[in-house]
Amino acid sequence: MASPAYPPKRRRVVNAVMLTLTGLCTLLVVSVLFFILGYLAWHGARSLNWDFFTKLPAPVGQEGGGMANALIGSLKMLLIASAIGIPIGMLAGIYLAEFGRGWLSGLVRYMTDLLNGVPSIVMGIFVYTLVVLPMRHFSTLAGGIALGIMMIPIALRSTEEFLCGVPNSMRESGLALGASKAQTVFTVIVPAAITGIVTGIMLNLARVAGETAPLLFTAFGNQFWSRGVNEPTASLPVMIFNYAISPYEDWHRQAWAAGFVLLMAVLAINIVARLILQRGRRVSR
Repeated sequence: MASPAYPPKRRRVVNAVMLTLTGLCTLLVVSVLFFILGYLAWHGARSLNWDFFTKLPAPVGQEGGGMANALIGSLKMLLIASAIGIPIGMLAGIYLAEFGRGWLSGLVRYMTDLLNGVPSIVMGIFVYTLVVLPMRHFSTLAGGIALGIMMIPIALRSTEEFLCGVPNSMRESGLALGASKAQTVFTVIVPAAITGIVTGIMLNLARVAGETAPLLFTAFGNQFWSRGVNEPTASLPVMIFNYAISPYEDWHRQAWAAGFVLLMAVLAINIVARLILQRGRRVSR
């Protein structure tokens, strides 16, 4: 038997209560976000200066210095991670979306979801065992490999999702013109979804840019410049960790400044990615 409908007056009260609760929860989330941003900006922005971007860390007990080596080190590891994670993730996503059928595709998706759920510190220990121990030293390369492995599942899933969103009529049109399946995918389908794929890749970079645990086991850290990719290197997340737990007030200010720079970089990547996605949607319409 169907349950009796609410009286109109009671229905209006329930709707009003639900809307009020939804608005309060939304306001709470936005307030917490702005509080975190404001608190970090207040402590970090006033600690920034030109030396932060151009100089090496100062010795213990000496004020001043910067984190130029950490900025370059983070950039180098992100480049290595992109060279590893983006091609593998994209090609695997294309395979699943366009060619994958049967139990193998289901297994790949399941293993991808498991890989995406692996804690970052476990990923760091894994790369430490397979890369750092055989090399007998920490390195920029090991840090980039750890971040690259973490990028693979997100790149795969985002590529597959945006490719599946391309209308089947475009696939049928390419095949009707005499193109092979592979030609249709790489000349028609992938270009049609490239805006979303690029957005997913940028958000992926923003996510791994702030990872600390894997780098403690792989890149470790360096107070000086790191030559090439075969030496330990500094990174912003690890420097923030080391400086924040130190007993030196000047290092605390440097940690706030580094946290502010890292947050602004991640925020900028997110904004650019959203703008690219919105522009792509307008163009497709």
